[in-house]
Amino acid sequence: MGQAVDVHRLHFAFTITFHYIFPQLTMGLALLLVYLKTKALRTGDEHYNRAARFWARIFGINFALGVVTGIPMEFQFGTNWAAFSKTAGGVIGQTLAMEGVFSFFLESSFLGLFLFGEKKLGRMGHWWSAFLVFLGSWLSGYFIVATDAWMQHPTGYRFGSKGAIELSSLWDLLLNKWALWQYAHTMLGAVQTGCFVMAGVGAFYLLTKRDEMYGRTFLRAGVLVGTVAAILQLFPTGDMQGKLVAYNQQPTLAAMEGLFESQEGAPLAILGQPDVEKRKLDNPLEVPMMLSFLTYKQWRANVKGLSDFPQTEWPDQIPLLYYSYHVMVGLGTIFIAVMVQSSLLLWRRKLYDSRWMLWMLMLCVPLPYIANTAGWMTAELGRQPWLIYGLMRTASGISPRVVAGNAWFTMIGFMGMYAVLAILWLFLIYREIELGPDPGSRPTGEDVIVLAAE
Repeated sequence: MGQAVDVHRLHFAFTITFHYIFPQLTMGLALLLVYLKTKALRTGDEHYNRAARFWARIFGINFALGVVTGIPMEFQFGTNWAAFSKTAGGVIGQTLAMEGVFSFFLESSFLGLFLFGEKKLGRMGHWWSAFLVFLGSWLSGYFIVATDAWMQHPTGYRFGSKGAIELSSLWDLLLNKWALWQYAHTMLGAVQTGCFVMAGVGAFYLLTKRDEMYGRTFLRAGVLVGTVAAILQLFPTGDMQGKLVAYNQQPTLAAMEGLFESQEGAPLAILGQPDVEKRKLDNPLEVPMMLSFLTYKQWRANVKGLSDFPQTEWPDQIPLLYYSYHVMVGLGTIFIAVMVQSSLLLWRRKLYDSRWMLWMLMLCVPLPYIANTAGWMTAELGRQPWLIYGLMRTASGISPRVVAGNAWFTMIGFMGMYAVLAILWLFLIYREIELGPDPGSRPTGEDVIVLAAE
């Protein structure tokens, strides 16, 4: 049974990690599309409309791939996690159904109007379609995060007569404090993905000296919005998410920090390698007392180590959890440094000519994808060995009739199909970037004005 659990977990981890490549960009771009359409509406400049159309095409490609990869993922609740679905379906079914019925249809309907109805809708109507696409995509994100947050910190439930978990308060489910902070943190991560992708494409156009007026627009939008998102990702959202873990999942906090023994004035581990067998952190680079201060706002506060908890309560992949957490935090720190420096260069009117920073922004494009994946790994590995924290063990939630061989067979099939989808996605995105925002055109008078202004 242990082997089957591991394969089911790996199966779901693979499908959800691949799926999340696409929604994180669409949710980030949704905000930036509203930004571009707002600029177009306020200035009356067709340049911004053409810029928005370019990113709408990339948005549409990602949206389609997100739908294709998202549907099999939800079916896995029934195929691979039948016991979990039977026990908790009365709760998680609420938010998953609301995501499909409300937000998904809102986003998809108005995406069609945004892509194909600009002439019919007019300037104001087209802006509203962009805003409703944004609203639908961000509502979708909330319902999904609320589902996961309930598994991290269950609220608003009761046990039925047959042992199933039933919903006792919809508002407690939707307004779970864990969901509110996790949602803010998750969406800022998606915004950073959108900003780095937009800024990276803008940097590419400036470095290759083509579509330079659009390159400047993309770069400016990505850097300005990305700077705000990077700072808010650290504080207050990251700080509050960390406090929720510290107060509600103490073994998780200890594993994330590689803290095996309780300490007063616990240090913050910057680097090191956790040795679970010897219960110590090898080659540590630490900031004295910083973990105590960040967690409890007291320099000498006692932080519990893993040794204070039964080993059955420890996360079962401590090294992977530790490294995922540190990758997330390390990349988040890099994002702040890159975006703040870019903003300073933009303010000094030197960004567009700083080749080293343009290269930096372009090469940073993959990093938000890695950081977001590491963040989700931190959340999900940290919850183990619980599927629903404190209520249901992961080993109890799998489909008892689906053995490890069945799960391996379907996972290998998924890998083959997703490899084809990945190649198709890369080709379509490459084609759109190569064609550019306005294929076959030359700079217009409007573009010259925008170029001078920026």
